Amino acid sequence: MSASLGLFRLQQIDRQIDRARSQLDVIHRALENDIELRDALQQAETAQADHFRASNSLKNIEAESNAQKIKAQQAESSLYGGTVKNPKELQDLQKDIVSLKKHLVTLEERELDAMQILEDAEITLQTAKTNLELVQARRGNEHRKLLEDQANLTLEVERLNEERGATLAPVELGLVQIYENLRIEKRGVAICEIVDNACASCGSNLNAALMQTARSSKLAYCPSCGRILYAN
Repeated sequence: MSASLGLFRLQQIDRQIDRARSQLDVIHRALENDIELRDALQQAETAQADHFRASNSLKNIEAESNAQKIKAQQAESSLYGGTVKNPKELQDLQKDIVSLKKHLVTLEERELDAMQILEDAEITLQTAKTNLELVQARRGNEHRKLLEDQANLTLEVERLNEERGATLAPVELGLVQIYENLRIEKRGVAICEIVDNACASCGSNLNAALMQTARSSKLAYCPSCGRILYAN
């Protein structure tokens, strides 16, 4: 058996593990960094706060307007009720009533504006809530699928690690160290097959002696890319 056979089998398993872990990383980021859901939540919270402020503002203006109406009614009652006889006091009451009613008109205009702002805030809040519900419903289905995939991939990695241990057992420790170092250096691909008398990784043509070494108990290296050669 060639020295590279066990390492080639090991690399096949390692690449499957790498792919599964890469998918797990993508799933983890998708679950942890859901920008659309965060935005929908933020919009709903902002709309809720705006609606609360608009509602309170309208209540305050309504209370002030009602108080102003009561003052005007009381002044008119005093003016026309016959309780005030002094001409100067009657003149002052008339001025107060004019001033009170003038301010009341301003308050009523502010009240109308506040009602419009509250109506707009209610529409915005309802839209934000509806959007959040839609995102949550869609994300709920997507998250369930992601969690299922995550569980399946986790089991797959565990199975592959067990297979890796069994494949690794008969391989010499020194060869494993060479393989691990090359795997780091060559971005995960330490071994490549010989296909049509050439290195499958870089395409470099190989001579007969090198291919024969690749089939022996010694390691053969591609003279171009430096990877271990595996002859099927």
